[in-house]
Amino acid sequence: MKPTLPKGTRDFLPLDIRKRDYIFNIIKNQFHLFGFDSIETPAMESLETLSGNYGDEGDRLLFKVLNNGDFLKDVPEEILGSKNSNKAITHLSKRGLRYDLTVPFARFIVMNRQHIKFPFKRSAIQPVWRADRPQRGRYQEFYQCDADVAGSSSLFYESELIRLYDEVFDQLSLPVTIRWNNRKILYGIAESAGLKDHFNLITIIIDKLDKIGNDGVVKELESQAFHSKDVSILMDMISTTTLPELKDKMKSEQGHLGISEMERVLSFLDSNGLKNELLFDATLARGLGYYTGCIFEVKAKDANMGSIGGGGRYDNLTEIFGMKDVSGVGISFGVERIYDLIEEKKLFPESVLGSKNTLIACLDIDSFGYAIKIQNMLRKLNIACELYPEPVKLQKQMTYANELGYAHVAIIGEEESRQNKINLKDMKTGQQSLLSFTELAEIICQ
Repeated sequence: MKPTLPKGTRDFLPLDIRKRDYIFNIIKNQFHLFGFDSIETPAMESLETLSGNYGDEGDRLLFKVLNNGDFLKDVPEEILGSKNSNKAITHLSKRGLRYDLTVPFARFIVMNRQHIKFPFKRSAIQPVWRADRPQRGRYQEFYQCDADVAGSSSLFYESELIRLYDEVFDQLSLPVTIRWNNRKILYGIAESAGLKDHFNLITIIIDKLDKIGNDGVVKELESQAFHSKDVSILMDMISTTTLPELKDKMKSEQGHLGISEMERVLSFLDSNGLKNELLFDATLARGLGYYTGCIFEVKAKDANMGSIGGGGRYDNLTEIFGMKDVSGVGISFGVERIYDLIEEKKLFPESVLGSKNTLIACLDIDSFGYAIKIQNMLRKLNIACELYPEPVKLQKQMTYANELGYAHVAIIGEEESRQNKINLKDMKTGQQSLLSFTELAEIICQ
């Protein structure tokens, strides 16, 4: 059998894991500093939980899990005969792999409300799955890193999440633009253009602007039989680049409320300047159907890559689970794309790319016990080390050390054991010294 990977998935080698841990650790540290507590939810959710929250396109990208046992037995013959997969799926599958971490979070809140205190600040770093077409920076299995606040409508949290984005990408030395908008503004634009009854469809089309451009958006809007005058008003408003300019054009109470919300968020940011660019973008739509207020999207500067972060305010997400009046806001980091960008731009620090610490090479079986003792003493000092598993020829052990990138080799033979010493070789300079254990520990800790 030829070994293969499912499309859109990847293996990660040890160096890859070190690089990914570098990113995860920076994000986790900032989550901690901003007061977000970690939770976890299952890889699978009920399809009933997942469906209907991501728009028609998102629902098509859900991975369904076949029911256990004879999954065909409950499918009516007429549906099997028609080969209608959309009708059959309700009989074939009751579960799906999670599409994101936000909808499971809403379900989590409702089921665990007796254990949490509002406002509840949660973080989660877990894999998600989407049956999307794999391409550069887009995978079918990938990690998301989310931070959300549930149970508060305070716009202060929007400013906190902007700061969180700013701090993480500054720590990663990856300059970004944090684009933001407000769904109320989008609704106001649609209402001002006389198209409020088609708001959901309009946001889906506007959300494609990066992919199909202005002409493509106009073409799609006109294909819906919208009047060209209304389309012209819409396109003029979404091309507006400042809130004051948009306020002059806005003819919607809801739209003005969205502008006021954004101005309120900006007032919380005045006292502490950002290191990255915060850019108002009236074209930003975020196609997911659950957003109701401010929305965010992050893109790296000077990079041919899609968004590496996104999120927004959702006021009604828990309502589908029977729990009303729980407003939330959250953001997500697209770790896979962040990883690819940092790799491409060679931004991983030398400490991440650097060598492993120390290999202990034992030359004879009688010295092996002493070598084990040295290994254990180093580990008690929290010094990473490894003992080669058998006393083979030194050349073989040195080759192993070179191939795995060890910084030092501690050589132990009959003479070293007799003197209670260790012969330490610096693999970069080739310098070799006979040392006591204390001297050894001091050198390899530098």
